[in-house]
Order: sequence, then structure tokens, then C-alpha cells
Amino acid sequence: MSAHDDTQHAHDDGHGHDDLGIHATFGGYMTGFVLAVILTVIPFWLVMGHVIEKSSTAAVVILALAAVQIVVHMIYFLHMNAKSEGGWNMLALVFTIVLVVITLSGSIWIMYHLNSNMMPSMMDPANLP
Repeated sequence: MSAHDDTQHAHDDGHGHDDLGIHATFGGYMTGFVLAVILTVIPFWLVMGHVIEKSSTAAVVILALAAVQIVVHMIYFLHMNAKSEGGWNMLALVFTIVLVVITLSGSIWIMYHLNSNMMPSMMDPANLP
């Protein structure tokens, strides 16, 4: 029976969750939940209350709060940090961010140039059917 007990204890040693600082506790989940709710309510209040008059400033503030909320979700709910999975999670995240930035900036650039390079006859309201 002692051999069976040794194998059972050896199974628990290979995960390494404790030395990485990853703890899925109720308090951790509640902290993440409260932060996520706060980071959702603030943009809603900014938009519905017309707190910021200039729309571009409001958009930047809302995007910044969205980025903070993504980080909160990654830390508190996905338990991602620089040490988990030997750093591969962070490398995958950086690669994903680079691809998203390239895709979004390329799409905006293409839409801007398509709009500015429209045929002049298309822009004249007299030629519309």
C-alpha cells in the first residue's frame, strides 16, 4: 500500500501551481469580478451621462478602460502571467496583439484610402440616381 501512496503523492508534485503564485480562490475571483464590474460601469456612465463632450476623447478613455479590463480578465480569470507555462502564454499573447494591431491598422488604412480615392463623379450629389 505504501507504493500506491507514493505514486499518488508524486502525481501532485508535477503541476507547480503553488510556486507560480497562481491561486484560484474565491477571494481572487471576487476581486476580479468587482474590478470587471467597475470597469464596465464607468464607460457606461461616461456614455450615458455625456460626461465627456468630445467624442474622440471619450473613445480613447473607453478603449483604455477596455484594455485594463482585458488585463484584469487575463490575470484573475485566466491566471495568466509571465511565469505560467514557461512564458509561452505571454509569448502567445504578444504575438496575438501584434497580429490584431497589424490587422486593425491595415483595415483602417485601406478604408481611409478607399474613401479618399473614390471616383469624383461618385462624390457629386447631382449625379446620384
